[in-house]
Amino acid sequence: MSDLAKETCIPCRGGVPPLPRDEAETLLRQVPGWRLNAEATQIARDFTFPDFGTTLAFVVHIGATAEGAGHHPDIAFGWGYANIALQTHAIGGLTRADFVLAAKIDALPLAKLSD
Repeated sequence: MSDLAKETCIPCRGGVPPLPRDEAETLLRQVPGWRLNAEATQIARDFTFPDFGTTLAFVVHIGATAEGAGHHPDIAFGWGYANIALQTHAIGGLTRADFVLAAKIDALPLAKLSD
């Protein structure tokens, strides 16, 4: 488990600037497999699984983790895939909490089944 995964997400209610690109790129190195969009306002990762049931179970675990953290990803999923995107919606960019939640998602047991 990464150090980020051990941190607590601090919900952002707005009024803070998004992380600058260089800081986002530094944090991105701690969550391998995640990618930064061109505007440095969102990180995303695609997961693949052998079937729908495993994918659904993974998404349910992400939902519980996100709800517990008070920080919620955008999730698209279907048979054998889950696409996860993280952004702090209140500021339209990234905060440390996005990277913390990414690390928590990566630490989920089913994440290790992804191709």
